[in-house]
Amino acid sequence: MVDPMTATNEEVARAISGHDFPTAVPHLAEDIVWTLVGEAPIVGREAVVALFEATTAELAATTSTFRSFQSYAASDTVIVETEAEYVDEAGTRTVVASCDLYRFVGGVLDEIRSYNIEVAD
Repeated sequence: MVDPMTATNEEVARAISGHDFPTAVPHLAEDIVWTLVGEAPIVGREAVVALFEATTAELAATTSTFRSFQSYAASDTVIVETEAEYVDEAGTRTVVASCDLYRFVGGVLDEIRSYNIEVAD
């Protein structure tokens, strides 16, 4: 478990991509922008925290298994690439490939750009 107060940029990025949102909250810029490609950007710390909470609630009855989880860090940029399998309480299985790009400015997370696609297994 990563200590939220001392997490590195890469640990913060990996936490978000891995649905460990509490680790990331202390590192969010007030004016953070999260673009889920194909949707309207989510702007501001409160809106991003609300999305974290909604995602946590949505995944509460879902089993998540990461088939692959890789991160690449350079300076103030982190890229996390994953493939995850989700099985809901009805047994419906979905596989999602994602690539999240994180930009840190002045020690806080300023921007996220996420590419997600459902893939055939």
